Amino acid sequence: MVWDERGELEVLTFDIGTETFALEATLVREILDLLPETYVPGAPPLVSHVVNFRGRIVPVADLRLAFGMEATDVTANSRIVVIELPLDGEPTLLGLRTDHVHEVATFSAASSEEAPIVGVRWQREHVRRLVRWRDDLVVLPDLHAIFAPALSGASSAARS
Repeated sequence: MVWDERGELEVLTFDIGTETFALEATLVREILDLLPETYVPGAPPLVSHVVNFRGRIVPVADLRLAFGMEATDVTANSRIVVIELPLDGEPTLLGLRTDHVHEVATFSAASSEEAPIVGVRWQREHVRRLVRWRDDLVVLPDLHAIFAPALSGASSAARS
């Protein structure tokens, strides 16, 4: 995460369950209505489905699993946010299932802090920063930490 010279970061905000999350806007490639998903046997649960996105096969991640959240029903507001994330030195397209995409917003570094050691129900290493925004607390997830286990599983499967 790189705050600009004014200590600001442009992000896309979205909900998963009752929580609000945000990703750097520069990672976002497209916001899609839900697409038909194909289950991939043997894939890590976090990325157990893929979609056909403009002729490319893109893994779809359910961040609920990384944050220990309950599954929720798909609604008219559900979307897939397609991001490009450098993983293992390669630019990688990933889809993230969301319950509601809000807006592009600007966060201030002064309104952010590290996740506390206690009092947070999620794995602390999955949270880069917490940001106070409007009347909400927004989670900036650490996507590299979240996807590292799935990536290491894929790397070792490729070597087998």
